[in-house]
Amino acid sequence: MNILVTGGAGFIGSHIVDAYIQEGHRVVILDNLSTGKREQVHPDAAFYALDLMDPKIKDIFEQENIEAINHHAAQISVTQSVANPAFDAEINIVGSLKLLQLAATHKVSKFIFASTGGALYGEQDYYPANEEHPTNPMSPYGIAKLTVERYLNYYRENFNIQPAILRYSNVYGPRQDPHGEAGVVAIFCKQLLKDQQPVIFGDGEQTRDFVSVFDVVNANLKALSENCTGTYNVGTGEETSVNIIAASLIKASGKVLSPQHNPPRMGEQRRSSIDYGKFNRDHDWKPVEPLDEGLKNTFDFFAQPSPAQANLK
Repeated sequence: MNILVTGGAGFIGSHIVDAYIQEGHRVVILDNLSTGKREQVHPDAAFYALDLMDPKIKDIFEQENIEAINHHAAQISVTQSVANPAFDAEINIVGSLKLLQLAATHKVSKFIFASTGGALYGEQDYYPANEEHPTNPMSPYGIAKLTVERYLNYYRENFNIQPAILRYSNVYGPRQDPHGEAGVVAIFCKQLLKDQQPVIFGDGEQTRDFVSVFDVVNANLKALSENCTGTYNVGTGEETSVNIIAASLIKASGKVLSPQHNPPRMGEQRRSSIDYGKFNRDHDWKPVEPLDEGLKNTFDFFAQPSPAQANLK
């Protein structure tokens, strides 16, 4: 297939591009390199350094015979969305809408959308949350993701676009930037490599559902299937505290350091985990990388000097 991957130079998107090309697909990358990195662009992919709002995007559809879209380009910072909701909406809502309209115009039927679990469900009524859990986003970022999900339903009904909506928990792994929902892993790696104490906000007992980027890649491979449509959680169903993440990374680093606790951040969710059972039943997806192993591999990645990590050290 000819697949357009937006955000294909970024943390998650670049891993997906690698996997798609390995599977024999032709990949076209759209990325403005605001957070993505040129050195993460696969050499066999066609690359367009364009913003989602750039009208030249229509040229990609006219020239590249796009058959499927994997949409990962986004404003990814919850904090930034709170500081500037209009900018967040312009990128995450209006930019996605422009992409959807081009997909409709050019008869692209497959549309994979990177949504969010934790930010969408908000403070949960039960743990782990399944796809039927009430959506209660508490940030403009979460509101934007939910809005695009609703638009996808509209385009499915009216333009025969078949969406696979993947609601991620906290994705971590090699190439991660210290931004976004799961940035704590990359931040801790960066601090440890500088012989600094990992900084934890609050008591560290706040929990998140940490899923490996390689498990997320496998989810995006399954999402390409023609019969994979609908909304699916992509997580582990397990809660892990920030204290445990810090301890595991300190162990991986071999450093003799202890975390530093700073005052808690306002409005931070206390707990979060999502249920992947529906994706497992429908498409046989489940997370397979153990957390300790994944964290050790992530630290080792950041510890190796390379152009891709130069700005993180």
